[in-house]
Amino acid sequence: MNKKKLAKLGYVVAAGASFLFSISLWFNGNKDEGMFVGLWVPSILSFGTLVLGSTNHAK
Repeated sequence: MNKKKLAKLGYVVAAGASFLFSISLWFNGNKDEGMFVGLWVPSILSFGTLVLGSTNHAK
């Protein structure tokens, strides 16, 4: 597995973990914290797109 695919997988796993953590907080009664952590998902994916997209232009 090359570095770019590994990085993509890392960002998707991090976003998925954030999503699952958000759901667990929400259903355990911490709704505000669950919503806050849920906002990390698009931020992680956007950051991954920014980082991985910028490497394509450098070549």
